[in-house]
Amino acid sequence: MNIFETIRFATRGVLANKMRSGLTVLGILIGVAAVILLVAVGNGSSKAIQQSIEQLGTNTLTVSSGGVRQSTSATQNTSLTTDLVNALSDRAAAPDVKSVSPVVSGSQTVTYDGTDHAIAQFIGTAPAYLPASNDTVAQGTAFTDDDVKNARRVLVLGTTAAQALFNQADPVGKQVTVSGTLFTVVGVLATKGGSGFNDPNDIAIAPVTAVQEALNGYGPLNQLLIQATSPESVDAAQAEVTAILNQKLHVTNPASPPYRILNQSQLLSARQDSAKTFTVLLGAVAAISLLVGGIGITNIMMVTVTERTREIGIRKALGAPKRTVLTQFLVEATVLSLIGGLLGVAAAVIGSRFTIVGIKPVIVPASVALALGVSVAIGLFFGSYPASRAAGLRPIEALRYE
Repeated sequence: MNIFETIRFATRGVLANKMRSGLTVLGILIGVAAVILLVAVGNGSSKAIQQSIEQLGTNTLTVSSGGVRQSTSATQNTSLTTDLVNALSDRAAAPDVKSVSPVVSGSQTVTYDGTDHAIAQFIGTAPAYLPASNDTVAQGTAFTDDDVKNARRVLVLGTTAAQALFNQADPVGKQVTVSGTLFTVVGVLATKGGSGFNDPNDIAIAPVTAVQEALNGYGPLNQLLIQATSPESVDAAQAEVTAILNQKLHVTNPASPPYRILNQSQLLSARQDSAKTFTVLLGAVAAISLLVGGIGITNIMMVTVTERTREIGIRKALGAPKRTVLTQFLVEATVLSLIGGLLGVAAAVIGSRFTIVGIKPVIVPASVALALGVSVAIGLFFGSYPASRAAGLRPIEALRYE
């Protein structure tokens, strides 16, 4: 009997018990689909995190203040001020720093024509903040350095804020009230993609001087957003910024500075590593269902061998070699797992078109090949014992079996 006849007999054996074979295939289907989909969810989560971080630019540094520190001799004020902005903007001292933007931020309620909208990210800054944070103006214009110098009460809105206040109307040129103060909308930002609880489009950006004068007062800055000259020069820019801050803030212990510098490229790398670990964990959990499916194949093949004991005895009595019987039952197990694997891939592809727990799955081609290969390997592995048991039956004992 050649291999094609063996496959034909094996396929006929699988189809002889459609319900039982179908349930076994279902176990493999669920396992393969779960592995591919959960890995896709992990990959989609990684992509979403990457996009969220890249929205702030991978060549940026964010400096946050440690506030006022009490030293042994005197109280040391380590608040961020506009003097630090000027010092960090010195190209001679910091040649790898492209721009420095002061940031004051907080939540404000904006009102237009009786409509109120609470904006969690109401930012006062400089014009350089927009390119540093990958923001572009889709309608109107951005505010200018002259607006900052003269503390003009103008602002640009994110698309979510503009939609909430103006619906379909053009916001440019309209006046809105921010905590009792009139601001003129000069532009609307382009839509930025994002995920999670914070909507990156629910934002308003205005000149820092206007925000301090009308809303927050002339206190310390919340942050400094620093843009390096290129993604490759971020580490060099961080070293330059650290040296200037240590000098200006009179830091005596560089190991414990009174400020924090967040490197976006380092954060992106750390988050990507975490997301990869999360993806591997999801895939490992899903692989357990594939193991359960393999046990199901062992069970179905053991039952099949028991039911067909007399058939095996007759075939061996007629001269069928042990290798032929072994191959037939291995092929049956492999066919079951292969069909389940292919259907599982199809189910995973369909499932990836839907959003799962707020994440758009992104299928990893390698996971498809791996899950399909593992499903076939499971068929061979878990089918080997029943197949060897069938091939090892003695013809005389098999013919006596009732």
